[in-house]
Amino acid sequence: MKEGSGEEQNVAPSVYSHVSRPGSHRYKSAKKGLPFNVMLVGESGLGRTTFLNTLCERVVIPPHEAANCEQAHIAEPMQFKHYTVDMEEDGMKIVLNIIDTPGFGDGIDNENCFTRIQEYIEVQYDNVLAEENRIKRNTKFTDTRIHALLYFITPTGHSLRELDVELMRRLGSRINIIPVIGRSDSLTPRELVLFKQRVMNDIAANGIPIFNFPNSDDEDDEESVEENAELRAMLPFAVVGCEEVINEEGRPVRVRSYPWGVVQVDNDEHSDFDRLRYVLLNSHIADLRDRTHNGLYELYRTEKLSGTNIIAGSAAATNAAHVAPAAATAGSPTVQPSMLPQSHPVAA
Repeated sequence: MKEGSGEEQNVAPSVYSHVSRPGSHRYKSAKKGLPFNVMLVGESGLGRTTFLNTLCERVVIPPHEAANCEQAHIAEPMQFKHYTVDMEEDGMKIVLNIIDTPGFGDGIDNENCFTRIQEYIEVQYDNVLAEENRIKRNTKFTDTRIHALLYFITPTGHSLRELDVELMRRLGSRINIIPVIGRSDSLTPRELVLFKQRVMNDIAANGIPIFNFPNSDDEDDEESVEENAELRAMLPFAVVGCEEVINEEGRPVRVRSYPWGVVQVDNDEHSDFDRLRYVLLNSHIADLRDRTHNGLYELYRTEKLSGTNIIAGSAAATNAAHVAPAAATAGSPTVQPSMLPQSHPVAA
């Protein structure tokens, strides 16, 4: 199967697919589909491919062929791979653009990975800024700004590693980071609770800015405030992906099978996957897009046009919106065509 091709799967739909809140309805008029851009970052072996296939309820990335055993010890350089999936959630058409980063964190020195991801994110901002400054706008311009970055954390059971801290701290002022524990079923329920607490303690102690489901005093109703509080308490999301479906009492159920039993992917008692899917494709899709444009991009735009890094100076104001100060970055990258990989459409 070629990269980017897709196959329909006989899978169980998300239990939250039919649930929505008022904020997600504003984009229902988008006839061609609402573009939503998500980046997946994490070391190999944390289930990014399976997560994406489970999220889209079809095969987006086929199973990876086993590498040559003689070359297995050689780390491949990080790549940016694009996949486009047409979806529909609660009557809203979504054009889901996924940017995967295979090879991240697989080397001894990952400084180049940090730099390339940051440059990639900033190039998308530069393209929008250049289009805004044109005398005659391109009516077919495509906005490729990343609305959410799912960072997959290794389920060590201990705490964040230096790799995790450095990556999230560098990118937190540029993108909505949502921390995710990959392959969370490798931990016992008690271990998972403690690991989540340690991760969030490390995030707070290191001043790492993440998307913390902030409330809007002007728009959010009581139900939305309670929902955001509940989602904050679930961070980081513990996810399990699968490509197996069994029949249970006449209905399809997505599971991971083990000798001791099964883990139900869409069961809230087994995994946070279904709630995360609901956040990305329904309840918070508008919040993530709006915060990217009105918060993160505006901060970058002001910094770019003024020729200075204003992140540290604006820390007090942005902290209220859950954007903590980040390390200053050295100059802005030059837009390189090679940094913009071609999209591979996936049949719906």
